[in-house]
Amino acid sequence: MSHDDYMLVLENMSKEFPGVKALDNVQLKIKPGEVHALMGENGAGKSTLMKCIIGMYTPTSGKIWFNGKYITNYTIIQALNMGISMIHQELSPVMEKSVMENIWLGREPKNKLGLIDHKEMYQMTLDVLERVNVNINPKRLMKELTVANMQMIEMAKAISYDAKVIIMDEPTSSLTEREIKQLYKIIRQLKEEGRSIIYISHKLDEIREVCDQLTIFRDGKYITQRAVAETTEQEMINLMVGRDIDQLFPKGKTEIGEVKFSVENLSNGKDFFDITFDVKEGEILGFAGLVGAGRSEVMEAIFGVRSKTSGNIRLNGQPLVIKTAADAVKNKLAFLTEDRRKTGIFPMLSVSYNIVSSSIESFKNKAGLLNNKRLDDEAMNYIDTLNVKTPSYKTAIRNLSGGNQQKVLIAKWLLTKPDVLILDEPTRGIDVGAKAEIHRNISTMAYTGKSIIMVSSELPEILGMSDRIVVMHEGRITGILDNKNLTQEDIMLYASGIKNDFSEKS
Repeated sequence: MSHDDYMLVLENMSKEFPGVKALDNVQLKIKPGEVHALMGENGAGKSTLMKCIIGMYTPTSGKIWFNGKYITNYTIIQALNMGISMIHQELSPVMEKSVMENIWLGREPKNKLGLIDHKEMYQMTLDVLERVNVNINPKRLMKELTVANMQMIEMAKAISYDAKVIIMDEPTSSLTEREIKQLYKIIRQLKEEGRSIIYISHKLDEIREVCDQLTIFRDGKYITQRAVAETTEQEMINLMVGRDIDQLFPKGKTEIGEVKFSVENLSNGKDFFDITFDVKEGEILGFAGLVGAGRSEVMEAIFGVRSKTSGNIRLNGQPLVIKTAADAVKNKLAFLTEDRRKTGIFPMLSVSYNIVSSSIESFKNKAGLLNNKRLDDEAMNYIDTLNVKTPSYKTAIRNLSGGNQQKVLIAKWLLTKPDVLILDEPTRGIDVGAKAEIHRNISTMAYTGKSIIMVSSELPEILGMSDRIVVMHEGRITGILDNKNLTQEDIMLYASGIKNDFSEKS
């Protein structure tokens, strides 16, 4: 087939940075009207390739054909105007501006006097929002929208450029089930119009649902391209990681002890009501529920970073007074937050500093000065223990892959020597290889007697790792289930409120 038969062709593409070959002679071929999955572990080169396609990076070598034409040395603006658009995982709208100002930023329609024609822009926005079936007032400020709606605005913006190739990076990470179905509907519509979509996701079930072809990268190299329908999920995993992952959920047998931590009638009158549960020593207690069920809000209230109106928290039977995160840490609680980029890491600082950041006082001598050698030794010990892949303990954490950043955060909290460890979406946006390692770490922590609360929206993870499962629906607990012969369907009945073991208390 010639280049004319494809919407996008990349040949022999390499991209080198000082000391790093991020892409090594890779290729990619996408037909018109095709949804093409780009797969690989964090650090495989997917992000670098996307930045080359949209004009953010200039490849060190290689060729790009778009819509049958050879293109070279173009900018992001030129890529957009040609018809190459990207919806980033990390959305960055101008929050103080309206929906329509965000969509047409820098391309506003003008009247005869050369002034912005707001009436025309309003109508153009309505037209493009209708294309993605979104009913939002074009004059609403972006800061008033949910993350899901912001993502739909990004989709509308891509279509407004008449994009022929749309790159979607983890597009469902912030969407509810209903919103995901809406996204799939839009993708099918874009396909029918002959537009091509590059779909980046770690969720294998999504790829099977919406993608036609897949290309897999590993360590910056092209591995294969094949039809999704002819590739099993196990084959996808093996091709991405270069090895069999026998156990994605390596849950070891742990002796579960007495109740270590308990929460009674916790409420804040808005996000959650009458939350009561306990966690035993050595137990992994899973928290399941749909987006908006209130799980993260409960954890934030326990840890002192969200206010509560009533309720008691006990550790070893003793009541705890937790009003701040510092109180929580002092009382042997640790909290791995849902969003590592916003509330977890210090991106500019070293791996070493990130590991010790919650225990910094313990590394000071009597004069109040830091013992840097002991600090670095402790950091390197955790880097080895958790198998953190980093060039050095001095490397800025922002240069690590998502999975390795997450392992650094686990190390940070383990260093505080907690009794109770709260993990909120511990493997979100992390590739399957790193997931298996983090699950192994979690299992080991339980084996050493720690009480673990694990919030996850991935039902296979909840079922694969939990001893018991708390299910929430609209701010209330609907079931606390022993994880014996449970299915995803069982959990969904409670998560959707169809079943409720506590309905008489509601």
